Amino acid sequence: MQFLTIALPLALSLLISPARGITAPLSYDRVYSVAGASLDTVACSDGSHGLKTRGFTTFGSLPTFPFIGGAEAIEGWNSVNCGTCYQLTYTNATSGSKKSINILAIDSTKPGFNVALPAMEVLVGSQAADIGTAVVEAKQINASFCGLH
Repeated sequence: MQFLTIALPLALSLLISPARGITAPLSYDRVYSVAGASLDTVACSDGSHGLKTRGFTTFGSLPTFPFIGGAEAIEGWNSVNCGTCYQLTYTNATSGSKKSINILAIDSTKPGFNVALPAMEVLVGSQAADIGTAVVEAKQINASFCGLH
């Protein structure tokens, strides 16, 4: 009985605690940087969970463009995770300084995240194209932080 008195509140606190970040790889793809690119080219195009059902047609029509890209959480076409928003935080290994951006997930990728080059440049600096990949802390946040309601 004493075990339940201690274990139950602990288990409940873990269930309702705020989302914790995970470490994930980050890369870029220039295709996400093209404002006129059609949403028909990504996993979150149409279908009941697609972004076209919300009135968006191109990458540039998305409220956070160019802060868009693929997320491992999107398993494929019409995923329930289409339109989720993630805060990505990069820590500079030299200075220890941190920088965060919010990314609207519109496509599937593995592993981690694959974003527009301008978004990665804001996060890691102008060397994004040279380094190609980085390690970030990723945390899912409310979609309103990416302009969706």
